[in-house]
Amino acid sequence: MKTVGKNVKEIRIHVEGEYRVIYVAHFEEAVYVLHAFQKKTQKTPQHDIELAHKRFQQIEREKP
Repeated sequence: MKTVGKNVKEIRIHVEGEYRVIYVAHFEEAVYVLHAFQKKTQKTPQHDIELAHKRFQQIEREKP
């Protein structure tokens, strides 16, 4: 998901609804889950993208 950040990926789950997990596994010390949510529309809501982006930026700022 380039709109969230570099190397950010999305897992799509289709079980009794639509779910998404936005994560980044680019850092060697951990896999960071930036946001997980249930989708209720075709398009990913902008506030979910913004929240994941904000959390990604926070992780990058804390990196040495």
